[in-house]
Amino acid sequence: MADGGYFMLVVVGGVFIVLGLVGILWGRHEEKSYFDSIAARPGDQREFMNHWPERPQPGALRVGGWIAIAAGVVMLIVGLVNWLFLGGGA
Repeated sequence: MADGGYFMLVVVGGVFIVLGLVGILWGRHEEKSYFDSIAARPGDQREFMNHWPERPQPGALRVGGWIAIAAGVVMLIVGLVNWLFLGGGA
């Protein structure tokens, strides 16, 4: 890549990794706060025991975080390979 284009891949890959970690942690926090609020409510234990009705948001945040991390790692590796082996490091 001409003129340091590899550097952009490395930066964007790093940003994706950070956003993926934020998504995973946010999903974990959302799920914990949701189940804590259900456990604190008296009476309706069915929702707590059966996880019904489903709330897909915390799981979606975690899955999206893992996808962002995977994409970030790929971009980071491609940028580093371009930098080291294809003339960016010379």
